[in-house]
Amino acid sequence: MTKFSDLKLDPKVLQAVLEAGYETPTPIQQGAIPPALEGRDVLGIAQTGTGKTASFTLPMITLLGRGRARARMPRSLVLCPTRELAAQVAENFDTYAKHTRLTKALLIGGVSFGEQDKLIDRGVDVLIATPGRLLDHVERGKLLLTGVQIMVVDEADRMLDMGFIPDIERIFQLTPFTRQTLFFSATMAPEIERITNTFLHSPERVEVARQASASETITQRLIQLTPTRRDMAAKQKRDLLRALIDAEGEGLTNAIVFCNRKTDVDIVAKSLAKYGYDAAPIHGDLDQSQRTRTLESFRDGKLRLLIASDVAARGLDIPAVSHVFNYDLPSHAEDYVHRIGRTGRAGRLGTSISIAVPSDDKYLAAIEQLLKSSLPRVEAPAGFAGGDAPARDDRKAKRQRHGGSQGRIARTRPSPPSRRTPPRGGSRSAPRTRRDRSRTGGPHGAQSAA
Repeated sequence: MTKFSDLKLDPKVLQAVLEAGYETPTPIQQGAIPPALEGRDVLGIAQTGTGKTASFTLPMITLLGRGRARARMPRSLVLCPTRELAAQVAENFDTYAKHTRLTKALLIGGVSFGEQDKLIDRGVDVLIATPGRLLDHVERGKLLLTGVQIMVVDEADRMLDMGFIPDIERIFQLTPFTRQTLFFSATMAPEIERITNTFLHSPERVEVARQASASETITQRLIQLTPTRRDMAAKQKRDLLRALIDAEGEGLTNAIVFCNRKTDVDIVAKSLAKYGYDAAPIHGDLDQSQRTRTLESFRDGKLRLLIASDVAARGLDIPAVSHVFNYDLPSHAEDYVHRIGRTGRAGRLGTSISIAVPSDDKYLAAIEQLLKSSLPRVEAPAGFAGGDAPARDDRKAKRQRHGGSQGRIARTRPSPPSRRTPPRGGSRSAPRTRRDRSRTGGPHGAQSAA
């Protein structure tokens, strides 16, 4: 069995790895580290959670052992799709480079440019950034990428989902042609393959089979909800989610609730908070300081329910999560395995509960096809009232209090006056014949008579 001591890492890096408690590399690490240490380009295809971060940080630290950074010209660059993932990479770098003198800077949105400019001006060996903030510094003339020796693109498929591919191409063009590129993606969409063919030079392809099964420590459940009305589906899902949380009782120490859209993340979090649940959202549109506080509270056990999107959850490394709720079934089957893998880690027991509505049938079929088994169906908990029936009763009672529906009220209103009936007040008079005028004294006789 291969060990980290067999991979020709710098002794200082190897010491940090062993101190972190790791002895045996994962498949992606075992395949990617040797060619990376040889200076070759690497194309790694593996899901998040397979140890990809160490597969590029360890050889990077070893290769950068010699040399010195110059002001505004980083020696290496790591691109990440989200702030949280970039911060996670920075933490890994600190762990593995603690016995070296290498410096780093983290460039992410939501942090002042001034503090980041100071770090860049001193010169950094490793620059970890999101594409947008990196280009902001380049456009301000504060950063040059002509000194980049090693460039890493992490989670390229998420970059594609978030619309960052044009930015990635531009950044590639700003770096030297002679750079070494380490490129990682969970899937190889045509657009991703085009980029690798354009910017990588004879890469070593390292592919780890996608995780197609959940850990045996995770208990999976599925509740199929048929809304009583289409426009009430979201409300009934929120009602069901609260009932599920209540049914788990004290066994639920903390949980991540996954939604597919950022708007739903906010709505679900506000709904839970309204009903007295300890919940907070995390997604890309929130201020960075708020996202950081939310994550720290969840890690420290001060926050019980974290409502998240898939993208915002990238880079989360929280080993003790008791439950995962799929408020929405993911549109990609692999994401289901990735989501529920947030619980039941390191030998702990975990629970995954998913809500499915009829429109999720195709997603459910894809998940079960990937897992090669059916998700265990369970009944909704006793605390679930069954959707919008109380609301309908309330509306019916309200109609009865007001004497029936609006339609019936409208039919009981008096009809408008006929055009031939003179209105009160005499402001207008009905048309008169010539005989009427002669009787009242001419055309102005009506006013005289009034």
